[in-house]
Amino acid sequence: MATRTAGLSPGQVQRLEAAARGIRDGALPPAQHTLGTLLAEASEHPEALRLLGILHTRARQPDAAREVLTRALGHWPDDPLLLTDLGNAEQSAGDVETALAYWRRTCALAPDYPMGWFNLGRNLQVLGFTEPAIEALEHACAADAGLLPAHVLLGDALVHLGRFDEADRSYRAALGLHPACGDAWRGLANMKTRPLSATDRDRLAALLQRADLAETDRIAMGFALGKAREDQGAYAEAFAALGDANARQRRLAPWNAGGFHAFTKAVVAASGALPTPVDPTLGSEAIFIVGLPRSGSTLFEQILAAHPQVEGASELPDLGEVLAEESARRRQPFPQWVPAASAQDWQRLGQRYLERTERWRRQRPRFTDKLPENWLYSGVLAAMLPAARIVDARRDALEAGWSCFKQQFYRLPHFACTLTDIAAYVRDYEAAMDRWQAGAPARIRTQRYEALLADPEAEIRALLDFCGLPFDPACLDFHRAMRSVRTPSAAQVRQPLDRNTARAERYGHLLDPLRLGLGRPLAPR
Repeated sequence: MATRTAGLSPGQVQRLEAAARGIRDGALPPAQHTLGTLLAEASEHPEALRLLGILHTRARQPDAAREVLTRALGHWPDDPLLLTDLGNAEQSAGDVETALAYWRRTCALAPDYPMGWFNLGRNLQVLGFTEPAIEALEHACAADAGLLPAHVLLGDALVHLGRFDEADRSYRAALGLHPACGDAWRGLANMKTRPLSATDRDRLAALLQRADLAETDRIAMGFALGKAREDQGAYAEAFAALGDANARQRRLAPWNAGGFHAFTKAVVAASGALPTPVDPTLGSEAIFIVGLPRSGSTLFEQILAAHPQVEGASELPDLGEVLAEESARRRQPFPQWVPAASAQDWQRLGQRYLERTERWRRQRPRFTDKLPENWLYSGVLAAMLPAARIVDARRDALEAGWSCFKQQFYRLPHFACTLTDIAAYVRDYEAAMDRWQAGAPARIRTQRYEALLADPEAEIRALLDFCGLPFDPACLDFHRAMRSVRTPSAAQVRQPLDRNTARAERYGHLLDPLRLGLGRPLAPR
């Protein structure tokens, strides 16, 4: 730190550190003011410029971030932190290739710097480049065997490629460093075809009795214990563990069901009068798989990705980020600006999305984007990417809702922390999608999970036909497809179809709040 702040007075160093804390905590305007006054006194100081660049990246101002960070790089051309931050700015701007070049340069300049390899591996994994991510994370672990996050992330990457034995060892290496590492327990429990052992269950339950656990670890371990108790057949104990974990998760950031209902109504209303597309063929490359999480979306993607014309890109953030960029440009939140958007505006946004996702079409002409919450944009996609196909993955709402309650979601606030919020979310989602599908059946297909289980070949043929794809027998053997699967279902979709996936009825009246919200009969007493 002394080297990075050379040339600054003690008071200026204190202000620099205060700005860094402000950026970390999300207090961007005061941090920007502090950095502005500091740079007025210490013109072009590289560390102050670096922090300002990080601030601009956090504020979704990638062009400003690149300009400031490039100035800093002129003073410190081989600085690993600056190169990493420039990579982050380029990624935020959608220039993935340049971002990767900066991160790789960091590792080339500082091959013994574990955080350089960790950052490269983490970002490769986020971008879907799982095999090189594993290589980078292995370098990070070799450079610093005590780097706990690298072991966890390496375990995640290995799971995504179906290398479960190696993943197990990586998660357990993390537990060797920190026995109460919630993310490691989460990773072990999320290998859903490999139940935790009796020893693991006892160890996990004992750890949860400790008073000194970090709350984030306690939450993740609670979800893991819930999964372990269900595998045991101890349903009341499973529900208790999951209920406690969800209550703690919700206290971190409560979900506003009423606000979300109003937002959904506004999105549906705004989608009702869109302009005729400039190019009705725009977006024919894209297949969106949307719906409620835990409804079979990963399974449907695995089926489509087994086709020689389709690349499975998993859960991409690009659609939401393109719309967020437009909201920032117009200084209005989505969907307030939608009625003012012209056909040319939607054409521009559609082309922007295709530019950002171009890397997924280098080997195959079509690709899937299976971020579940993209269902919210199914209406406006009629103007933005009119030739895209949208697969609405539907599973029995009681089973899907209960499965959501059992799964820890990291993007907060999240609807899945209470059974009543889950029911409200399901009602909003189904009402919107049913309306959009009824108005555009050639563009949106309701694909039912239970129908696939009952007649796999007929449903797979119908799905391929809807997507404009010729039948290929490889789609029937989807579990043999060798690809990265970056969701909690990574283990399940590498198995043949399991027709015995229903679990909700085993919990009886404990799920009555969900049944009531879904308009279902209550469990018999």
